[in-house]
Amino acid sequence: MSARGNRKTVISLVAVLAAMGGLVAASVPLYRLFCAATGFEGTTQRASVAPAHEVAGRLVTVRFNAETAPDLPWDFRPEMRQVTVHPGEEKVVAFRATNRSAEPVTGRATYNVTPNKAGLYFDKLQCFCFSNQFLAPGQSAELSVSFFVDPAIVTDPDTTDVDTITLSYTMFRAKAGGEPAANAAGVGATRVN
Repeated sequence: MSARGNRKTVISLVAVLAAMGGLVAASVPLYRLFCAATGFEGTTQRASVAPAHEVAGRLVTVRFNAETAPDLPWDFRPEMRQVTVHPGEEKVVAFRATNRSAEPVTGRATYNVTPNKAGLYFDKLQCFCFSNQFLAPGQSAELSVSFFVDPAIVTDPDTTDVDTITLSYTMFRAKAGGEPAANAAGVGATRVN
């Protein structure tokens, strides 16, 4: 094989490797966008305003679940176990987090809903899960989430059997560099010492 042929092969291989690297780098953001757009695997939606109307003829029970990662020395639990809402009705609920350690700790929550098919219709207006939560030693905080169940759930033939949705959170220790925001309370948090 000639030197020119070798050069073409090397350039082609480098281009393929660069393309593969680009796809790998873009895979996580693309997956997140896909989940947010489709509600895949129970990914909830984000909304800026609640609907202008409620569906009075249907009720949905929303249950709350809270878990804490083993390496996070916090107590984390919902203030109420469930609420009943009409699709389109805005509701605000609270969770309580307490730092049981002798040092400041920053946590961050991940979330999903079940059944998975309800993720497309569960909209959050505001949530503590959108940002890191900082707690000083022994400090407690009330962490709130404002949500509604999209009225379109009523017209989707795949969700006619959905009368209960479970919103689950898992609180993890934030990655290094997850320092508290300028306002230490963070989004949706009320500090209680």
